[in-house]
Amino acid sequence: MANPFARARYMLAAHNPRQLPPDGGFEVAFAGRSNAGKSSALNAICQQNALARVSKTPGRTQQLVYFDLPPTTDRFLVDLPGYGYAKVPKDLQAHWQAFIDGYFRSREALRGLVVVMDIRHPLKDYDRQMLGYAVSRGLPAHAILTKADKLGRGAQGNAMLAVRKEMKAEYGDLVSVQLFSGESKQGVDEAREVLAGWLEL
Repeated sequence: MANPFARARYMLAAHNPRQLPPDGGFEVAFAGRSNAGKSSALNAICQQNALARVSKTPGRTQQLVYFDLPPTTDRFLVDLPGYGYAKVPKDLQAHWQAFIDGYFRSREALRGLVVVMDIRHPLKDYDRQMLGYAVSRGLPAHAILTKADKLGRGAQGNAMLAVRKEMKAEYGDLVSVQLFSGESKQGVDEAREVLAGWLEL
C-alpha cells in the first residue's frame, strides 16, 4: 500500500494562535521531550530524511510546525515544541504554555496526539502533561516508544508492558502504546496505520 505520508511537506510555523491555519480539516499533533526522537519518528513515518529537522541541540522546535499531506488540502501533521532540558527563558516558556493550553482546549481540527518517548526514559512529567491534555478532551493518544533498537527484545517487551500498565491505570483505554525505532524502522507501519485512521486517509 502506498504511504499516504510520503508526500508530506513543510507548510508553516506558528509562533502564536493568530498564525495557525484555519481551524478545519483533520490534524494530528506530535509531542516529545527534547531528544526523545520526535523528529526522527516523523521523518521515518513520512519516508523522508529531512522533513522534520533533527537537531543535536535539544529544544530547537520553537513553533507549532505544520506539514500538509498532498493531494489532500485539509490533512496535517503538527510538530509541537520539544521540551525537557531545553534552555528556554521563563517568559518564553510561559508563552508556550499558554499557546499549547489554548491549542489543546479549543482546536477543533485536532483528531489525536502522538507522544514520543525514549523507551529508556518513558512517562516523564512532560509526557504526562501532554497525555493529560488529550485525555481531558477525550482525544485518543498514541505513545511511541522510540529507540527500541537500543534494547534487546526481552527488555523492549518488558518496557512496553510496564508503560502500558501504568497508562491503563491512569488514562483507561484512551492511550495506546507501541515500540518504535527510526533506525531499524521497527513499528513504522503500525504508527502510520494509527495516524491514517485518525486522519481518515
